[in-house]
Amino acid sequence: MDNKEKQLDKAVEAIEKERDEYLDSLKRLKAEFENYQKRVEKESTEKAKFASEKLILKLLKLKDSFERALEHAKEDEFGKGVKMILNQFEKVLEEEGVKAIDVLDKEFDIMKHEAIGFAKGKNGRVVEEIEKGYELFERIIRPAKIKVGQEE
Repeated sequence: MDNKEKQLDKAVEAIEKERDEYLDSLKRLKAEFENYQKRVEKESTEKAKFASEKLILKLLKLKDSFERALEHAKEDEFGKGVKMILNQFEKVLEEEGVKAIDVLDKEFDIMKHEAIGFAKGKNGRVVEEIEKGYELFERIIRPAKIKVGQEE
């Protein structure tokens, strides 16, 4: 092998090394871009999923008012009408992904419950629900206002 062939082999080696580095860099860039696309898609889906959260919170206050009105309504046609409206209201909220949080006799959970007092009962258990809590697609949007049990 003469000197010229050695130089050519070294040049080919250098070019192959550079090619491999570019290929590796391109693969990493492609993977990063795919991850970016997935992250953006996920964020977009999440935004769309929870875009109605503010409106739903306002509607839940209205639902609370309907429930209070129903507590004092008579069993006449008007009372039955209010109950029907409330049932329709609950169905619409359910279709939008809203669920009431089940709290009675559950262990106190700071993520789901807002303790506003104590009452006689098992230590650390929810003994009374003052205001219903709700979640939207498994995310708490309004914690339940409750009383926690306290043994004497």
